[in-house]
Amino acid sequence: MRDVTYSMNVSADGYVADPEGGIGWSDPAPEVFRYWTDEIRGAGTHLLGRRLYETMSYWEDPEAQATFDEADRTWAELWKALPKVVFSRTLTDVTGTNTRLATGTVADEIARLRAEPGDGEIAIGGAMLAAEAARHDLIDEYRAIVHPVLVGGGLPFFPQEARRVDLRLVEARTIVDTVVLLRYRVQR
Repeated sequence: MRDVTYSMNVSADGYVADPEGGIGWSDPAPEVFRYWTDEIRGAGTHLLGRRLYETMSYWEDPEAQATFDEADRTWAELWKALPKVVFSRTLTDVTGTNTRLATGTVADEIARLRAEPGDGEIAIGGAMLAAEAARHDLIDEYRAIVHPVLVGGGLPFFPQEARRVDLRLVEARTIVDTVVLLRYRVQR
């Protein structure tokens, strides 16, 4: 069965966005960008919410692509080739290569994707979408790319539910001298 993974940049105090919704503190060093490129290679499908979908449309924008360096072009090619499912209460259509709107709930889509033949993880991007998947105990692995900054509040990486989830550390690795990857498997 395909694993469901949730990966995002996170501040040292546990937030994916600061109180104003900003993520500028997580601008990746080249080594971190390479990590994300390798991460996307392991995905078979990417689930994302509306806000992340809108942010990621940058990678398909021809004007932006005119300024891409080799690493950016590699990322954009991988991103465009990757099947993507967008969850939104407000969008009626999506654009982008290999991109479609979800037709069911997060649980429905994950069940459908797990039942289909295919390789690669089912990657979740976006804290709100991950919180919904976590509510249904659908996340197999959490991957926090921890940056050395305290933002003092904002959107938390881990869902703030009143339930216990036991995790097992499977990897702790320094990506660059200031950024650390922490991979946790959910214990069932």
